[in-house]
Amino acid sequence: MTSETTAVEGGADTLAVLERIRALSASMSSAEQRVARQVLRDPAAVIHQSVNELAQAAGTSPATVVRFCQGLALRGYQELKLALIRETLPHDRQLVDEVSVDDGPDKIIRKVLGGAASALTEAARSIDSAALATIADLVVAAPRTLFVAVGTSAPLAMDTAYRLTTVGVDARFAGDAHVQHVTARMLAVGDVCIAISHTGSTVETLAAVRAAVDAGAHTAAITSFVRSPLTELVRHTVVAGSRETAYRIEAMTSRIVHLSVLDALFALVVHSPCSRDALAMTADVLIEHRI
Repeated sequence: MTSETTAVEGGADTLAVLERIRALSASMSSAEQRVARQVLRDPAAVIHQSVNELAQAAGTSPATVVRFCQGLALRGYQELKLALIRETLPHDRQLVDEVSVDDGPDKIIRKVLGGAASALTEAARSIDSAALATIADLVVAAPRTLFVAVGTSAPLAMDTAYRLTTVGVDARFAGDAHVQHVTARMLAVGDVCIAISHTGSTVETLAAVRAAVDAGAHTAAITSFVRSPLTELVRHTVVAGSRETAYRIEAMTSRIVHLSVLDALFALVVHSPCSRDALAMTADVLIEHRI
């Protein structure tokens, strides 16, 4: 066992990741060395990049970036970003959004809610409305629409599938990743598979989308990064993220933005004439559940 590996098992603080990169870069392949130089040149920039974006900047492939991370005894690219955050950001920036350790309750609440409001405002300015309208048209015309998502994106997929069902769309979501994968492979030409993923790099979601592609279905994604393994797979992409993509694994503000985008998708579908009768029937049913 090498001293570097021993240090890693003792924790990232024992041997900082930037120091590890410098120590091990000479033994890396030429492609991995390009990744190492890119990370060492501007580690703060890497925090904000997807795996595809770093690969492009280094003139290599996402697979090489993943091998580079594994060579550092990291579990993957996300762990590299978290290690860089610990080393490059001031300690008072490691909490939620811009919250610092000295903030009181009032300031924390204002910062968190203000950050969400800013993210929504930015999304409203930058979102590709034509792409979202195209996805809505596909959903309206499709015999079946399947949502695939895991983790904190899963509740968004479940909610959207249910709401589309209320306007007559055959929309489905299964909480189990294996069921998503199998169901995606059972899609047909004309069906739609919509993936929701903050990073665009989640293994289970990518597997389901690949199955949908093999089935000949239309594919779309709601995500936070322009370049990712997911955006390379799907035909239609809506990118809507937030600044917290740099700081957090389970990015809550990005989920709020994605939920709003999905709400806009629902509104576009509702706007179609074929949904109006179903919406009236749903309203009639829900009256029975209200006092």
